Amino acid sequence: MGNCGTREEAAVVANAQVQQLHMFSLPAKSTSSDKKHNRSFSDVSDPSTPRNFEDSRKNALLYTNVIAFTLFELETITKSFRSDYVLGEGGFGTVYKGYIDENVRVGLKSLPVAVKVLNKDGLQGHREWLTEVNFLGQLRHPNLVKLIGYCCEDDHRLLVYEFMFRGSLENHLFRKTAVPLSWATRMMIALGAAKGLAFLHNAERPVIYRDFKTSNILLDSDYTAKLSDFGLAKAGPQGDETHVSTRVMGTYGYAAPEYVMTGHLTARSDVYSFGVVLLELLTGRRSVDKSRPSKEQSLVDWARPKLNDKRKLLQIIDPRLEDNYSDAAKICWQWHGLQIT
Repeated sequence: MGNCGTREEAAVVANAQVQQLHMFSLPAKSTSSDKKHNRSFSDVSDPSTPRNFEDSRKNALLYTNVIAFTLFELETITKSFRSDYVLGEGGFGTVYKGYIDENVRVGLKSLPVAVKVLNKDGLQGHREWLTEVNFLGQLRHPNLVKLIGYCCEDDHRLLVYEFMFRGSLENHLFRKTAVPLSWATRMMIALGAAKGLAFLHNAERPVIYRDFKTSNILLDSDYTAKLSDFGLAKAGPQGDETHVSTRVMGTYGYAAPEYVMTGHLTARSDVYSFGVVLLELLTGRRSVDKSRPSKEQSLVDWARPKLNDKRKLLQIIDPRLEDNYSDAAKICWQWHGLQIT
């Protein structure tokens, strides 16, 4: 089903430094739920992974800088996944806070972590879990969340990341109780996220992130932006290829219209999504907000007519900034490929 397992996709992970992914195989209880990925689009397919898990065994994929945890170890650091350790929930499942040190395993550095547990009945399945391990197991950049380790026991699938102290950009922008982000902080976050995307797009084998949105941009204690959740990431076009053909996956309001219409995936699809997030940073509005009047529910449709009018442009800036912004706004719109008269 879908386009998973092409020669090009397999090339993304072919040169990884590895030791253990031979253990990754579909659990005996695998059901059709693993094939259902409802990320706001009904026409979906499996992400970039080997065609089957025999391919993974043959590649012997095991990353030397990623730890293979046991389920018992992760139960220990989350106090058996206690409810008061929950950081959040999403399509993948529940995320818990934990702490690893030498009491868990000799030689481990003391470090707070986030443990993401695959919901066996959730919207994402083993393939998206494996995609995250494949990509984050070999990609390292200051603006990508660091994958510390994973767990694959029976039908249990878990991921262990560095803990991001300030949570998601989405919460800082849209929670009513959150202190408004300053203009300088918003621009720093935008720049960091852009650097993360540029790193992916300029890799030896380009990677298309495919799910760039505020909830997937996490912030550390210094508000450094890091991209997370690589379950939908896909190997990009190579050589003379202009695009990758794939069924549409992503989040409504962020996905590029041409990708939605054609299924042709390029780095420009991520750039469009970046532009939407930039609009959210500048306006303080969600990409899609059904609580607003019909003409204002789509942020792009509402903002687009105002972008070439300097007076109207200033009117759509987040009022919580209280005029605390500068001409840097013009630079931001130009990043989005827009002209200001």
